[in-house]
Amino acid sequence: MDSNLFFKKNKLKVKKLFPKIKINQDFYIDSVKPLHLAKKKDITFFDSIKYKHDALSTQGGLCITTEKLKNYLPNNLPSLVVKNVLYELAIVLKKIYPTADIDFPDLSLKAPRKNKYKTVKFGNNVLIGSNVKIGKNSIISSNSIIEQNVKIGKDCVIGSGVVIKNSLIGDRVIVQDNCKIGQKGFGFIPIKKRNIKFPHIGKVVIADDVEIATACTIDRGSIDDTEIGKNTYLDNQVHIAHNVKIGSNCMIAGQVGFAGSSKIGNNVSIGGQAGISGHLKIGNNVKIGGGSGVVKDIEDNQIVMGYPAVPLRDFLKNKK
Repeated sequence: MDSNLFFKKNKLKVKKLFPKIKINQDFYIDSVKPLHLAKKKDITFFDSIKYKHDALSTQGGLCITTEKLKNYLPNNLPSLVVKNVLYELAIVLKKIYPTADIDFPDLSLKAPRKNKYKTVKFGNNVLIGSNVKIGKNSIISSNSIIEQNVKIGKDCVIGSGVVIKNSLIGDRVIVQDNCKIGQKGFGFIPIKKRNIKFPHIGKVVIADDVEIATACTIDRGSIDDTEIGKNTYLDNQVHIAHNVKIGSNCMIAGQVGFAGSSKIGNNVSIGGQAGISGHLKIGNNVKIGGGSGVVKDIEDNQIVMGYPAVPLRDFLKNKK
């Protein structure tokens, strides 16, 4: 079953969405998920050869793909062949999750009830949405907003002017002032001189003992979730786009930007104002120098710097 807490979902069968598709048995759609997470009642999608290994083993119930890529899919998996996978996917998402392409205001917001959050301390002008869960001994500072269905663990400290939506937050997490977590990411499909908004149905998942400094922005996932691993530290003004996954024990300096769907390993250090392009894999124990531009995958234990980022030895050699 789809466990999406944050978005209204329409109950639709495959044949309702795709009347012309050939399928042995019609079924109600649970959700839309990436290849590696999809189950037999999920719609999935395959738009890049980079994900061919996930395509070969996907367990999805239906895949949206192209003529060139469909042969990588399991023989028994029904496919919808289209010219523009992401455009078709955006249309499907809008039909299943009609509110996921816009961050609608949470009209359930109210001042917190003391009898519900007996061990939580609140500053002035805090607003809390319906079905919010906050763990023992947490602190929510003045002028912060926690929207509906958000879960915050115990012993957390949420600074002033913070907005959190569409998020699950672990224990002992610190979020400093003016951070925005869980908003819709920057996703558009350019079609015939206009941009189609891509709905974002994922969430943000922040593990235990993470610290997020002032004015960071963390977008929720589009199809998958955006995730930050245990004991990771974000400096001021870091931006994390949709579907990014950052491992444990990472140190991210100020104004670093992560484009969508990149995966960052454990024990990674990134210097200030570095940029990480989308859909990249950064290995474990990697160090990236400040101001670097990373445009390709980096293997474990590498030290890189420059634009484009290259091994430190090559960077220093080119500087001579």
